[in-house]
Amino acid sequence: QVQLEESGGGLVQPGGSLRLSCAFSGSRFSTYNMAWYRQDPGQQRELVAAITSGGSMNYADSVKGRFTISRDNAKNTVSLQMNTLKPDDTAVYYCNAKEQTGFRRNYWGQGTQVTVSS
Repeated sequence: QVQLEESGGGLVQPGGSLRLSCAFSGSRFSTYNMAWYRQDPGQQRELVAAITSGGSMNYADSVKGRFTISRDNAKNTVSLQMNTLKPDDTAVYYCNAKEQTGFRRNYWGQGTQVTVSS
């Protein structure tokens, strides 16, 4: 019913920037809360940034001031602009969509690798 696909990951040096994109295939994109999570091997998945259907945003303390989440309801996309990247930002980044009605189901993309290294 809902499919998410991330893109934009890659290898970047410390201090560099990347922009991740997530394409939402389905209906009623504007009614979903959207978020980016990340996960390193052996670690729990953690919330990086979120944006609600109403446009409210929140960020993990570790990325405040460096990352910016945004959404384009005309294109059914959500983006994560990542600046001043650090080695600790290395992880697989996942796009998440949560419906705000019915059973409030979560949908996940396949993930995109971000590696910050010299």
